[in-house]
Amino acid sequence: MAMVAQHHRERENSSGSINKHLDSGKYVRYTAEQVEALERVYSECPKPSSLRRQQLIRECPILCNIEPKQIKVWFQNRRCREKQRKESTRLQSVNRKLSAMNKLLMEENDRLQKQVSQLVCENGYMRQQLQTASVPTTDASSESAVTTPQHSLRDANNPAGLLSIAEETLAEFLSKATGTAVDWVQMPGMKPGPDSVGIFAISQRRGGVAARACGLVSLEPSKIAEILKDRPSWFRDCRSQEIFTMFPAGNGGTIELLHTQTYAPTTLAPARDFWTLRYTTSLENGSLVVCETSLSGTGAGPSAAAASQFVRAEMLPSGYLIRPCEGGGSIIHIVDHLNLQAWSVPEVLRPLYESSKVVAQKMTILALRYIRQIAQETSGEVVYGLGRQPAVLRTFTQKLSRGFNDAINGFNNDGWSILNCDGAEDVVVAINSAKNLTADSSVVSLLGGVLCAKASMLLQNVPPAVLVRFLREHRSEWADFNVDAYAAMSLKSSTCSYPGTRPTRFTGTQIIMPLGQTIEHEEMLEVVRLEGHSLTHEDAFASRDVHLLQMCSGVDENAVGACSELIFAPIDEMFPDDAPLLPSGFRIIPLDSKSGDSHDVLASHKTLDLTSSLEVGPATSHGAENAGSSCNARSVLTIAFQFPFESNLHDNVATMARQYVRSVISSVQRVATAISPSGLSPTAGPKVSPASPEALTLAHWICQSYSYHVGTELLRSDSVGGDSVLKTLWHHQDAILCCSLKALPVFIFANQAGLDMLETTLVSLQDIALDKIFDDSGRKALFSEFAKIMQEGFASLPGGICTSTMGRHVSYEQAVVWKVFAAEENSSVHCLALSFVNWSFV
Repeated sequence: MAMVAQHHRERENSSGSINKHLDSGKYVRYTAEQVEALERVYSECPKPSSLRRQQLIRECPILCNIEPKQIKVWFQNRRCREKQRKESTRLQSVNRKLSAMNKLLMEENDRLQKQVSQLVCENGYMRQQLQTASVPTTDASSESAVTTPQHSLRDANNPAGLLSIAEETLAEFLSKATGTAVDWVQMPGMKPGPDSVGIFAISQRRGGVAARACGLVSLEPSKIAEILKDRPSWFRDCRSQEIFTMFPAGNGGTIELLHTQTYAPTTLAPARDFWTLRYTTSLENGSLVVCETSLSGTGAGPSAAAASQFVRAEMLPSGYLIRPCEGGGSIIHIVDHLNLQAWSVPEVLRPLYESSKVVAQKMTILALRYIRQIAQETSGEVVYGLGRQPAVLRTFTQKLSRGFNDAINGFNNDGWSILNCDGAEDVVVAINSAKNLTADSSVVSLLGGVLCAKASMLLQNVPPAVLVRFLREHRSEWADFNVDAYAAMSLKSSTCSYPGTRPTRFTGTQIIMPLGQTIEHEEMLEVVRLEGHSLTHEDAFASRDVHLLQMCSGVDENAVGACSELIFAPIDEMFPDDAPLLPSGFRIIPLDSKSGDSHDVLASHKTLDLTSSLEVGPATSHGAENAGSSCNARSVLTIAFQFPFESNLHDNVATMARQYVRSVISSVQRVATAISPSGLSPTAGPKVSPASPEALTLAHWICQSYSYHVGTELLRSDSVGGDSVLKTLWHHQDAILCCSLKALPVFIFANQAGLDMLETTLVSLQDIALDKIFDDSGRKALFSEFAKIMQEGFASLPGGICTSTMGRHVSYEQAVVWKVFAAEENSSVHCLALSFVNWSFV
């Protein structure tokens, strides 16, 4: 009986039936009916200031004899208990995740200790062999991870032989995932920590490229295995995956024979395919394993005709180990171990096929990030714009990437064929007459097909992230609006009118509307609107805007990514979910620098003739800041543009496409030269070395003129002499810009803050007119003070609003304008300088 009474008291306390009055210190006891009525009121109106709550309290007779202050205290306690429960649930979830991660780290530490012990033993053995001068023997156990598996001699034509291969693959994969079969080293740039996605490692042994990842994911093991086994859904380089045979293994597992085709990332090398066995089974501890390995024989699998455009690569035992965690979620280990047959690609591209880091970036890290993305979308943590569901946006990014890869590779069985190419062309033109653009048969019947102009070129000393960011933000620097309008109109209508029949002028306005991005922000999906107006009088008021669906990745220099991409396709402004896409764009893949590579081996590959004209400039002495590895950085840029056409305009569109891609290449070369560290770029900082006397001289003129006219120093007193003036001016907190004194003043220089305020770069700064950045009041203030500026040398403008090149408003508290003299005699005016104080985006 006493236990029943105690349970009743605990139930009353937990339901809030006893409260302490804040003023009198007395306890108020509520009946069960009153507590139930208060709970009903709280569930309907949780907000304390709700008028509806007061009305419900007045309408409830059982609550009329309770003082309002007591009811208020009850609601306060009720909210506190609810917050405590939520916080307790959150802390329990965090604690479970931390416990699982701690378990993972302890296992990783044990594995590393075993690896150290094994290396010590191997070192001692090698010392003994050297001392005794005996004939060296091969230790097959230590090389098991980097040599071809011995199961290749087994009979793969019967189920018993396949089961034996599957069991050996399972054992070798587990030794790589949790054992010491591979000497794993931490991947550069991916240090484990509280904000890390997981633990990543790569192999530095020869005989293949290998990568490993392990992390915690908030999904069940069966769901993770289902997602990862569907490789085309998450692996962008996977063209197709076909299951030829599937049968039970007899122990609850399944064995599958797969043929997988992957895309080539550039136009310079053939694609790869794999003929593999995949084994899915459960372990005694409840873990789920999906392991895979190549079967012997290059002629095995599909017919040779179907794989004529592929080089057969080898997959050494790889796969996924998925272990359930207490309280939900899973710990996943991923191993990718490949032999990509680097001998079949040009020497300059071999780093892409011989680097374990590239495999980690393109496959291993991507798989773990994709699983975490799905987990967060399932839990509702990711919010997307314009009401689009995550699966729909993911479908669009997949369609953009797949369409771009199809254009680059141009597979024969997709209908692509090379058009009039003698091997010496810098731009390759391919045609596909079987390409389906829409589901409307009337449109398809009138379209002749799709034409693609593509090229690859080597870039020297150009940061891929900076170049892609510039191409994204300054489309007018390289693109032709009429060509964009032509592609957009061709997809909307049933005819492909040749460019120029409806002349259109680009207004220069580009509006970017974000749709979504991945959780690490390494990839963005957005809609771009290009504003245009017709030049003819009959439809002068008709809108000629062009809408593009655009995917951009690799814009962060500090991120660890396989490449930087800008892929876009014209779309209808209604943006239907089943919109046909014809992707074009750029892909920049960094190449790991190789020791001893003083010259690039390009002469024997005519496809790379474009690189001969892409010289960064004469060699100069740049000092210590440019002596790092960035000076020898190389990357491969691949460009592909697709155009729909009618059969009777086949030759005209081909000529236009070839000329257009060449003009784009010329623009990219100009931009690449400007943003390389040998030039004055916002990423590398200003030219503070003796190789840039113009920038240093202008910095001195700006500071001396400011001191002469205003009477105070622009920079700190300790910033005197040498190149420190330019450095300090470049990093000044105020936006400092210089404009010419021509009939139409344009900007000729800006420091980092000025470039950030205008959202531009030094390359396109000279295209911005002075009066275009001010609003009406700002222009009036500038024009009214112009005479004073020319007479007295300077003027102070009141605060106002200006506009960046991206159309965003910028507010500033004050603007100072002064004349910059070109010499100490103060006789000739070189330019006008402007300093915007305390500016910020509105």
